[in-house]
Amino acid sequence: MNHLPSSFEALIHSLSQLPGIGKKTAMRLAMHIVDHKKNVIPEFLSSLEQVDAQLTNCTVCGNYADDAVCTICRNPKRRTGVVCVVESVKDLIAIEETGQFSGSYHVLGGLISPIDGIGPDDLRIDQLLNRIKGEEITELIMAISSTIEGDTTLYYISQQVHDDVSVSSIARGVAFGGELEYADDFTLGRAILRRTPIDQLFNGDR
Repeated sequence: MNHLPSSFEALIHSLSQLPGIGKKTAMRLAMHIVDHKKNVIPEFLSSLEQVDAQLTNCTVCGNYADDAVCTICRNPKRRTGVVCVVESVKDLIAIEETGQFSGSYHVLGGLISPIDGIGPDDLRIDQLLNRIKGEEITELIMAISSTIEGDTTLYYISQQVHDDVSVSSIARGVAFGGELEYADDFTLGRAILRRTPIDQLFNGDR
């Protein structure tokens, strides 16, 4: 694209680095930004500065937060004792948008993957186990993708939890071998309601 100004090319390149944004989409976005730069750029820069300065991870669950504790963990109307365990914040958002879960969450920050050098100590598993002890948690709902890494993580956590805490997995038909974010709200919501006890899952009684 030698016919384009270098500053415009740089903008296109930066936008194309975002997930799901190809070169053509990046160019359309760049054109919109430039054509409306008086309104778009100041607001966009302000949002980026706020994210850089304020956004952090909740010290309790790992969700995005502007303060030490996120809005979900601070909400007194959420069910206590029930925690939905997810791989990432995007999975938390996907489940929250179904409207079928009113407990709290715990974001692991990844999955156990020996081939990638990721073990239990690299994830927020110890924090989860500490929460179980400190918050009188009685149920864990494992909303983790049914991949090899997901099942490995699921099994590991289930073995660390005492018998007085029930552990279940969302229905296995959701995003099999893929990611929860691609499941529609209805399917994901139904999978939460039809969750399967872990002992049945790994004994093959599904």
